[in-house]
Amino acid sequence: MISEKEKCRQGKLYDANNDVELIAERQACKLLCHEYNHLLPSETERRNDIIIKLFGKAGRGFLIEQPFFCDYGYNIEIGGNFYANVNCVVLDEAKVKFGDNVFIAPNCGFYTAGHPFDVEQRNRGLEYARPITIGDNVWIGAHVCVLPGVTIGNNCVIGAGSVVNKDIPEGSLAVGNPCRVIRKI
Repeated sequence: MISEKEKCRQGKLYDANNDVELIAERQACKLLCHEYNHLLPSETERRNDIIIKLFGKAGRGFLIEQPFFCDYGYNIEIGGNFYANVNCVVLDEAKVKFGDNVFIAPNCGFYTAGHPFDVEQRNRGLEYARPITIGDNVWIGAHVCVLPGVTIGNNCVIGAGSVVNKDIPEGSLAVGNPCRVIRKI
């Protein structure tokens, strides 16, 4: 029998609400996030240690402002010279990969989790997860929402308040709800 975690990894509907393994992993992650968010801003070494322990991969030179929230942590990979401002939320049920030189403004969310339209499936607590990939040299403006399965190419700027529900090609300025390419940069 296939586990709920494996169903998630395969992109199938899975039950995260009643699976003991997934609940325990989220709890462990929430404890680390809580510890991280309650450290003094000056405790940079301890903050970095927690991020390195929490994430699947962390490149050289990163700063994640507090508070920061995620679900599992191990599905997050950040490249070098990474910066996330306050209130960053990463629902990392699937992989979330950030390239090098990524700058994220305040109050941004990256959401790999989604729920079926079928009301019976949704009411049973089923969900799905699709990976998010952010390329190199990307600036994401304040209050941006990136939805499941989205890829943002290298050298992009995503304007403040955008809801990114489709892939954004490399070298684009994209804004809006839904987010769309305004011009090449």
